[in-house]
Amino acid sequence: MNSQQVIIHVRFAPNGRVIQISERPAKLTPNQWFDVLNAHASSAFRPLARGRGIFQLTRAAIEAFKQQTGRPG
Repeated sequence: MNSQQVIIHVRFAPNGRVIQISERPAKLTPNQWFDVLNAHASSAFRPLARGRGIFQLTRAAIEAFKQQTGRPG
């Protein structure tokens, strides 16, 4: 179901670098995938405590962002 809501979890290092992010295409670093999501869906990002955050997006949107990076699915 493409309208399914998906939560992408992000973990940040103390220096602000992304050290872990879910749904990441293999060819992208964690920071690169965060940058793609932040560029296209920054309003869907919610910061959390302890160096964490989430993006809440539809499955269709995530797949579209992956395709834009040249990496479908």
